[in-house]
Amino acid sequence: MKKNIMVSVSTDPIENYQDIVDYASQMQGNADFLHCDVMDGVFVKRKTINSQLISNINSNSLIMLDVHLMCDEPLKDIKEYARAGANIITVHYEAFKDKSKLQKCIEEIHEQGCLAGLAFNPQTPINEIKIYLYNLDLVLVMGVVAGESGQKFMPEVLEKIKELDKIRLSNNFSYKIEVDGGINQETAEKVVKCGADILVSGSYVYKSKDKLKTIKSLQNI
Repeated sequence: MKKNIMVSVSTDPIENYQDIVDYASQMQGNADFLHCDVMDGVFVKRKTINSQLISNINSNSLIMLDVHLMCDEPLKDIKEYARAGANIITVHYEAFKDKSKLQKCIEEIHEQGCLAGLAFNPQTPINEIKIYLYNLDLVLVMGVVAGESGQKFMPEVLEKIKELDKIRLSNNFSYKIEVDGGINQETAEKVVKCGADILVSGSYVYKSKDKLKTIKSLQNI
């Protein structure tokens, strides 16, 4: 049976706030999600969109909002982004100096009525995040180091996707595996073969001449 692959188009390549709002409207009914890359200038060097823009997007489109918090100690931000209209809130494993706060953060995301995701960078071993998998709706595998658009996909993460898929099957977990960074037609085929369900695409979709055709090509892998 053919697997249903979803595409989450990223805000990251777009610099102008109004262009992001317009892009969200354009992607509505075509992409499965808008991947809102929130960077705080602390956890990563860059600073990008905030909850106010996400609220604006939510008011002007019906697309599902996949909010990726590349923020330091994000527990304090969960209510703010849930109120802004996030459907999925994903936090980074590496953003928590005190790992006991990570479990509290996952619970807070659920309490706010959102799906909970956990992201991790390529250098983080799967063993470190295993204890959180039972309580997640989504695991975001970074194919590049968080924070910079346009990086090349790191092939070593393919084994991590396979391992997450194996853990999911053997434990009857229901989390989706999302992959972000360096996704194009070639890398998308590889990650889907390893078990990915959701493909995050920034520049590959945004810079394509026919965005809708490109999205369809990813969904039909």
